[in-house]
Amino acid sequence: VTLTALAPDASAAAPGRPAGNRAGRPSAQIRDGETQPVFSRADAISQTVNIETAVDSDRDGRRDTVQLRIMRPKETGQGLRVPTIMEPSPYWAGILDVPNHPVDLGGARGLAATRFQRNLADVFPGYYDNYFLPRGYAVADLDSLGTGGSTGCPTSGARNEQAGAKAAVDWLNGRARGWAPDGTPVKADWSTGNVGMIGQSYDGTLPNMAAATGVDGLKAIVPIAGISNWYEYYRDNGGVIAPGGYQGEDLDVLAKAVLTRRNPEVCKQVIDEIEARQDRGTGDYSPFWDERNYVKDAKRVKAAVMVVHGLNDWNVKTEQSVRWWNALKEAGVPRKLWLHQANHATPFRWRIDEWLRQTHHWFDRYLYGIRNGIENEPKVDIERPDGSWRTERDWPVPGTRTLPLSLNAGPGAGGQPGMLASRPRPGAAQAFTDEGRTRTAEQLLAGEDAADPNRLAYLTGPLSRPLRVDGIPKAEIRASLDGPSPYLTALLVDYGTDTRPTGARTTTTDKVCYGQSVPGDEGCTLRQVPATETAPYKIITRGWLDARNRSSISRSVPLTPGKTYSFRWDMQPTDYTVKAGHRLGVIVLSTDHDYTLRYPAGTSVTVRPGVSRVLLPVAPDGGASPR
Repeated sequence: VTLTALAPDASAAAPGRPAGNRAGRPSAQIRDGETQPVFSRADAISQTVNIETAVDSDRDGRRDTVQLRIMRPKETGQGLRVPTIMEPSPYWAGILDVPNHPVDLGGARGLAATRFQRNLADVFPGYYDNYFLPRGYAVADLDSLGTGGSTGCPTSGARNEQAGAKAAVDWLNGRARGWAPDGTPVKADWSTGNVGMIGQSYDGTLPNMAAATGVDGLKAIVPIAGISNWYEYYRDNGGVIAPGGYQGEDLDVLAKAVLTRRNPEVCKQVIDEIEARQDRGTGDYSPFWDERNYVKDAKRVKAAVMVVHGLNDWNVKTEQSVRWWNALKEAGVPRKLWLHQANHATPFRWRIDEWLRQTHHWFDRYLYGIRNGIENEPKVDIERPDGSWRTERDWPVPGTRTLPLSLNAGPGAGGQPGMLASRPRPGAAQAFTDEGRTRTAEQLLAGEDAADPNRLAYLTGPLSRPLRVDGIPKAEIRASLDGPSPYLTALLVDYGTDTRPTGARTTTTDKVCYGQSVPGDEGCTLRQVPATETAPYKIITRGWLDARNRSSISRSVPLTPGKTYSFRWDMQPTDYTVKAGHRLGVIVLSTDHDYTLRYPAGTSVTVRPGVSRVLLPVAPDGGASPR
């Protein structure tokens, strides 16, 4: 096939014909509404460019640079112009071993026993060059500020890191200066200026950050388990909250861990300032955190956004994608959503065919302008616990309603366990003593039918039909606290022995190959299926509040011991169906061992039943009303 020149908007190209009309120049080929693999990945041009940013985060008097490593079809040296798919990351040069902060308060404040640990093999799918380059894309890896070949300092989501990701888009559009490693000025004369970004975890956060700047040329992003508000990653509702599995980690720890640039000592003052300003004492929201909140900037986003998140991800929790998703809707941004049953992972590893189809069409539509109809497909793909998938017009599902369930006193001694019912029934106050420093939430929610001195339990009877919770559950608790811990924790629990997904995946021997053949196994992956366990309960979701922030996340106000207050807070968003015959439970704790700071034990928490409740978003296809 003789290829002709590529038009910037290939929407008018007839199926099966090359796009464009400038004879003598190579171009992408489009057939059946998508770009075809006609370029050789093996013959690709590779180049490295150091790009000038608009910031000086290391304060050395020179503008920082970010390093971009590019692979592009060899035909870009013969007049072909292509868009770019970029994965920005702080992890390309690896990470360092850094101690976390202590979380057991009230004793000696030595170094925490835990260390910063991330499995970076889970972050990088490693297929973009093999799949997208043959289809007429340049593929690029970007070192974020202070990492790898870049200069500057990592600041865990601050404006200067946004400027680093933005600068790469600017260079691809001729608005920023770039140099080869030998200092020779370099321009992206092969670039159409259309840029997409994709990545997981921090690599999915940087696309959100870049999009929130409103930079011209960034046309589409696919953030996978990405952060949209750093406050809600390391804090929540006024409390200091850890990412799941990383107790004691914080902004400064992460910045130190990814500080892999040459001469890292120049960033010591910058990171010391992060440690001082992040405020692990009160957990209050502040201008420092507001700088790292991109949700409020959703109205500036010009890129189409395909949001991807695991419903069992307790590292980057679901609120990071759901609040972003909702804000993008309000801003009128083109969007799609994937919710899967795994934890901190990408569905590339188990739904590969549909994943490649949709991401391919997403980038084709917004980087090549191909009218392939992806924007008219159902907006939402949701994986069910059995590994099957369903689509929805939106999420939460249209027709979702709020179901209030009261935390009522039970008939047993001391009112434990309590009852969870649609009608409130006032009763005597119920109290427990915080022991979360030594007992985990999983230990405290077991034995739900018996009284426990360290928590309160409220349960429905067996459900007559399934109950699908989709959205953001809320807790409204009337209570008093007396003691050192300011935390209140609510757990929403499915009680009933069943085989459920754990959030992990297991690898099968079913090897799937894609793209073009390259050395080794880079063109293949092993399918994964949900890992399951048979257990008598499942934590559906949870949420936390620092009771001192009962009126505002920005201001801590001390509690009067023993005084009753009204507390309200959001739990983590979820999409979960409690089966018929199971019971739904709400467990009220103070300290959540694996997530909150751990104050000395002994805080007394007294809850007023009947006037305390949870508000559940219930989908129309799962609307049981517990009595």
